[in-house]
Amino acid sequence: MILSRRSVMGVRGLQGFVGSTCPHICTVVNFKELAEHHRSKHPGCTPTIVVDAMCCLRYWYTPESWICGGQWREYFSALRDFVKTFTAVGIRLIFFFDGTVEQDKRDEWVKRRLKNNREISRIFHYIKSHKEQPGRNMFFIPSGLAIFTRFALKSLGQETLCSLQEADYEVASYGLQNNCLGILGEDTDYLIYDTCPYFSISELCLDSLDTVMLCREKLCESLDISLADLPLLACLLGNDIIPEGMFESFRYKCLSSYTSVKENFDKKGNIILAVADHISKVLRLHQGEKKLEEMLPLGPNKALFYKGVASYLLPGQKSPWFFQKPKGLITLDKEVGSMSSAPESKQEVPMCTDPESKQGVPLCTDPDSKQGIPMCTDAESKQGVPMCTDPESKQGVPMWTNPESKQGVPVCTDPESKQGVPMCTDPESKQGVPMWTNPESKQGVPVCTDPESKQGVLVSTDPDSKQAVPVCIDPGSKEGFLLCTHPESKQGVPMCTHPEFKQGDPVCTHPESTQGDPVCTYPESKQGVPMYAYSEYRQGVPMCTYSESKQGVPMCTHTEFKQKSPLGADPEFKLEAPICTNPGINQEDLVNMEPEIKQQVTMVSDPEILKIARAHHVQAESYLVYNIMSSGEIECSNTLEDALDQALPSQAFVYRPVRQRVYSLLLGGGEDGASTCPTVKEWFVYSGNPLRHPDLVRPLQMNIPGGTPSLKLLWLNQDAGIQARRLDALLGCFDLSSSREELQAVENPFKALCCLLTYLFVQVDTLCLEDLHAFIAQALCLQGKPTVQLIDLQLDYIDARAVQLGSLLVRGLTTLVLVNSACGFPWRMSDFMPWNVFDGKLFHQKYLQSEKGCTVEALVEQNRSRLTKFHALKSVVCKACVRENRRIVSRQHWHSPQPGNRQYEPDHWRRYSSSGWSN
Repeated sequence: MILSRRSVMGVRGLQGFVGSTCPHICTVVNFKELAEHHRSKHPGCTPTIVVDAMCCLRYWYTPESWICGGQWREYFSALRDFVKTFTAVGIRLIFFFDGTVEQDKRDEWVKRRLKNNREISRIFHYIKSHKEQPGRNMFFIPSGLAIFTRFALKSLGQETLCSLQEADYEVASYGLQNNCLGILGEDTDYLIYDTCPYFSISELCLDSLDTVMLCREKLCESLDISLADLPLLACLLGNDIIPEGMFESFRYKCLSSYTSVKENFDKKGNIILAVADHISKVLRLHQGEKKLEEMLPLGPNKALFYKGVASYLLPGQKSPWFFQKPKGLITLDKEVGSMSSAPESKQEVPMCTDPESKQGVPLCTDPDSKQGIPMCTDAESKQGVPMCTDPESKQGVPMWTNPESKQGVPVCTDPESKQGVPMCTDPESKQGVPMWTNPESKQGVPVCTDPESKQGVLVSTDPDSKQAVPVCIDPGSKEGFLLCTHPESKQGVPMCTHPEFKQGDPVCTHPESTQGDPVCTYPESKQGVPMYAYSEYRQGVPMCTYSESKQGVPMCTHTEFKQKSPLGADPEFKLEAPICTNPGINQEDLVNMEPEIKQQVTMVSDPEILKIARAHHVQAESYLVYNIMSSGEIECSNTLEDALDQALPSQAFVYRPVRQRVYSLLLGGGEDGASTCPTVKEWFVYSGNPLRHPDLVRPLQMNIPGGTPSLKLLWLNQDAGIQARRLDALLGCFDLSSSREELQAVENPFKALCCLLTYLFVQVDTLCLEDLHAFIAQALCLQGKPTVQLIDLQLDYIDARAVQLGSLLVRGLTTLVLVNSACGFPWRMSDFMPWNVFDGKLFHQKYLQSEKGCTVEALVEQNRSRLTKFHALKSVVCKACVRENRRIVSRQHWHSPQPGNRQYEPDHWRRYSSSGWSN
């Protein structure tokens, strides 16, 4: 079995173990035959394969050239062939993409990114030494491949989804719940999930549709464990959540005590066998009796370990390692007449004979009296419960033991919860009354049944009327409050006693503070409203509770409109606003709060807008927008950048001002948004970033004619003039509002490209005229070239700077996807898909020609129509740059000062760092 480079995903060492130690787990299958069998077994059901797209990117990228920024036309053609092959045999494909990096896997994500940095350094060292592309053994996927693959598949009519959590979990869940034919991917986690069959993408032969199926049942048979044990095995071996080194010493202890070491197996293979043997022969003996932390050296990692095991449990599934079964009740009392086997525990339990029914009743031993006590079985928990005999009915009644007095108390069963409730005897009716035990005083309090809700209500005796009055317990103070019945809702409302008049006033409990506030009832709405007590006047003032802060704010009632408004509201506009804002809390403090609080801070307040963002995210129609709005945290993987080339900045810095304005648009809530919205956490890979923590990036104020529009206007309004506002917002994100007319005049698909090139050349001083010529010429020549001609294109040599420029442009195209999504899609996404405007090898060819001093006519391959368009596009970019005080000059002018031209300085591009960047 050929091992994929993706084999590091999932359970550590399992892929190699399956390929070398247990090859019988792998079975060659044919998708066409499997589909026919599925149709015969499930008539009317289309055979469906769930595809983990992130696992398949390497398989799909078949072009020979990968170093120059991507052969996007070839790649699109390969995707089309893949889809056609499965469609031809009647198989439906569902593609899943990673939509987020979960916090539990952030450390693993960082570890891989730093490893990728080292690989990229070796790639650039090779390029500089050999002037050619490295072999496939150093293959690195082109930047933006995952993002643009989503849109390529959607354009091919495929159902493409983006995950809201870890993609492999959603893939496994979808496959299980939709009776799918199987999962296509390259991740050993799919051997652990109890879901539909798992097929290898790396072993797929597209011509014959043969591949390898990895059978988890055969894996369990080989390891002598059950399917339910696989998550435990995965976490003990190490996976994307549990670091491999966490249980290294434990694994070696298992290996040292393992008696069946196979000499012909490798060390990792024997370790997996040893751990599985420990699970089946040691841990399983105590399953249900001991907790995992009592059997394994979890230490401070207990919570993480449990979370790791739970991450494999799909909806509706449970782990036997999480639930403790009760031990059987055993006694050696000499008076026992017989033994019975409990159906749940399978253990023997002593029995006595009931004198009334003459039937056998189980016994338990009272630890104090050492006498046998009859038991009954709780229908819910299946556990034995002691019984006493009711003197009236002569029937057995379950008992509860008071922990303080050690005395047995009769128990009745709550019809709602099915749980036992202690009882006391009413002295008047002589009947049993349920009791509630105060956790503070340990004393029992009688309970009566509310005729409306049928629920138990605590009772206290009014000293004046001698009548029973319902009571509620304050969860904060543990004190009882008398209840009155609301005339409308018929529900009990707590009362407080006014210190002046000694009268009871209704009370409501604040949901956050759990403290009671007096309530008054509005005559109009008949609803209870919390009151605020003014100490000066000893009067209650109604309060309103803010949904964001959950805090109560005193209200005043406008005499004319009878509307309730918070005190401090503008009386002219009747705007509701808190009395004051805490000036001591700054944005940095808010971002560093706990994740739950951070979600409230960074999430937009409008649920309708958030719902739209979520829908676009799930349907893979946007990029990063929902992540920004929901969690305020985004990431970007590695880019082919030369860490030793200080003249070209990292794409993470080049496009950061654009992202900052997007943050202002998405989180600021319209006008003056940048000053009010929080910082965003960015996990972007660039040279010198150890990724120990994210960069905290502040928003930048938008500069848009007419002001910053709201998201409701951009996303929901369908009026004729709104598309112009959307375009204004897009250009505002690139800070190119002044070039609107020139860019609007450019034909598609070059409009977006000119916008991007203008931004790039304004932002990066070290870009020269030769670079601009290469970018424009390749875009124009690409339009008339068939894919086969691009495949046959040969390059004289590979230039390291051109490699980085190609990646820089592609990352710019992904940034355009983000901006276009955030602004309500003013441009068609197809206009900046790379297969329409960029080809890596073609750009590299034009770059080398331009560096040699080739004429513009030669760059456009002596085509007059292209030459005319070339000059028009160049003019738009150059004029827009001059408007921003940036003149684009030839490289040969850099060392001869020219009036009005910026001179090259190392890292001159950092002039924008004053805009609030956190480097």
